[in-house]
Amino acid sequence: MSTEVKLPELGENIDSGSVVKVLVSVGQSVAEDQPVLELETDKATIEVPSPVGGVIREIRVQEGVKAKVGQVVMLVDQAEDESETGNAEAPVAVAPVQSGESVKPEPRPVAEPELEPWIEKVQPESKKTGTDVVVLAPAKTVPASPSVRRIAREIGIDIADVPGTGTGGRISVDDVKAFARQLHRSGRSGGQQIAAPHLPDFSRWGQIDRKPMSNIREKTAEHMSIAWSNVPQVTQFDKADITRLEEYRKNFGAKAEGAGGKLTVTAVLLKVIASALKNFPQFNASLDMERKDIIYKKYYHVGIAVDTDRGLLVPVVRDVDRKNIMQLSVELTQVAERARNRKLSLEEMQGGTFTITNLGGIGGTSFSPIVNFPEVAILGISRSGVEPVFTNGSFEPRTLLPLSLSYDHRIIDGADAARFLRWVCEALKDPFLIALEG
Repeated sequence: MSTEVKLPELGENIDSGSVVKVLVSVGQSVAEDQPVLELETDKATIEVPSPVGGVIREIRVQEGVKAKVGQVVMLVDQAEDESETGNAEAPVAVAPVQSGESVKPEPRPVAEPELEPWIEKVQPESKKTGTDVVVLAPAKTVPASPSVRRIAREIGIDIADVPGTGTGGRISVDDVKAFARQLHRSGRSGGQQIAAPHLPDFSRWGQIDRKPMSNIREKTAEHMSIAWSNVPQVTQFDKADITRLEEYRKNFGAKAEGAGGKLTVTAVLLKVIASALKNFPQFNASLDMERKDIIYKKYYHVGIAVDTDRGLLVPVVRDVDRKNIMQLSVELTQVAERARNRKLSLEEMQGGTFTITNLGGIGGTSFSPIVNFPEVAILGISRSGVEPVFTNGSFEPRTLLPLSLSYDHRIIDGADAARFLRWVCEALKDPFLIALEG
């Protein structure tokens, strides 16, 4: 009996992923729950397990292509149960194989020819009637000319969402423009990003190398575009005196390493931010402009931006208010390692209420991080340095840490942002108070 291996649910708002690696081959035996595919989604790289044990009969995807949720990616032949068949004979092959021949997957079907130029085809749903027979439901068609569909794509509109006013529901340019105006007034988007300005042919001036974005880079670009276009953000800058904190880190660094973590400034800041968010609840919120509501969150999950060879990932450390600094240092070390080793689960990438991004290990004096929508604030950390500070009538060398707080100005006023960042700076100045909080 053959069992279909389908691409499982990948997470909220994720309907597909790119096949990074096929981990098995035709004819190979696999165990139940054994990984058979490595898949890269918009948020993480995951392994797809086989639902049953058996022998790989057919592989229907290739490395580098995209697969959709629910799509059959391979077939697995299960050995028949001897107690049911009453004998121990081996399962009969689907087709005889001559000596010296190798078992090959069935050829992929040739793509159907394009429909008439004014019809846009929408991917039909497939209805399973058996292991090898699939009946396709009739395709939905959208009556629109190529020029109208091109205009819709250029302004970021899904042509299938546009109501047509012409004969038979035919969609005109005016229909597309009217639909776009309606979306703009309602504060919603058409499911796509507004197209970037048309680029010139750069090869006119010299050699170029064009490479497609990875899933993670593409999603990062889309998310940053959404954040930048939807969030009127401002950045507040300040410096924290971490002279005593650095002594604190040196004294307790070995203890953290013994527990499997690393006592970094980011780990300490996780604890500080937990307290800051409780004192300034508008920073732990989201804005619902459609209903004109402010959503205040009663949990404190902080995202940590991690630099990986595949791009920026933001795993979330949950319930930072309930953990002490040592626990946070261990968890932070572990989650950063999983991010770099492609071991993050989708759940670990969701549910953040605030984000911290640290570029201090690379350099720079300050920067303006982009708010991680739908959050309303993000804290950036730059490289600390020793500076002379005038105190009690004389200059003293103090270690100062530059901080950058970007925030959504629709919900957070400038004065509140200044108070929030000053509160964080004062907390970092006295590590003893941080330790008292657990």
